[in-house]
Amino acid sequence: MNIMTVSVYVLAGLLGLCIGSFLNVVIYRVPNGMSIVAPPSHCPRCGYRLRWYDNIPLLSYLILGGKCRNCKEHISFRYTAVELLNTGLTLLSVRLFWDRSIPYAILASLLCSVLLCIFFIDLEHSLIYNVFLWIFAGLSLAMLFFDPHASLLSATGETILSSLIGGGAAAAVFFAVRAFFSRRVGKEALGDGDVFLAGIAGVLLGWQRLLLAVLIASIAGSISMLILRRVRGDEKDHEYPFAPYICAGVMFALFFGNEIIAAYLAVLGI
Repeated sequence: MNIMTVSVYVLAGLLGLCIGSFLNVVIYRVPNGMSIVAPPSHCPRCGYRLRWYDNIPLLSYLILGGKCRNCKEHISFRYTAVELLNTGLTLLSVRLFWDRSIPYAILASLLCSVLLCIFFIDLEHSLIYNVFLWIFAGLSLAMLFFDPHASLLSATGETILSSLIGGGAAAAVFFAVRAFFSRRVGKEALGDGDVFLAGIAGVLLGWQRLLLAVLIASIAGSISMLILRRVRGDEKDHEYPFAPYICAGVMFALFFGNEIIAAYLAVLGI
């Protein structure tokens, strides 16, 4: 590994960490109707305005022992988790896509940042904001242009058709599931945001990788819900957000979908 490669990884890691810190601002403030610009970062309990040395990604959390410097209120580990996850996803984007297409690697890392916002906001508030869906859609379309193996400018008709089928099928299936279960249980089973999120994911991934993403989301969601019901004693009709599992499935399929599908087809001898 030469010095240039090391430099790219170091810079990508630092950038991912800093963007992760900004994502925490977005995840906290958007659902609370606050500006993401003002006021400056502060403790939500005592209002203490964070100094620059209180706001260093990851390091400040460790130095302060996970507590506010002023009131000693516990700081949620979610802040550190978002920073670490975004850093890891940024590095993974560079590792897997940088040699293929630098713009694609950058777009992939930004797309994962948007999915992290959707993941944590829906997990906590059961809401998916349209602004994140539109950004997700824009990044997904841009990635189709810059991916040398699936570009709208250079791809075969089969690739474009796969994206169109994936987007249409995902939206149709999720809408049908929503209508069926909503009528059956008498209340909304999936939100409009879930349907839109799945449709965009289908365009990004194509129908083959979309199937993998939905499979992962369904399995992870089912296992998590069974565990939560047993641990917390939730009622059978308790509602759980599904978008976090869709986001996780999309990111996994984006990074590893082609290899997994190829290995599966090789096993089948296809």
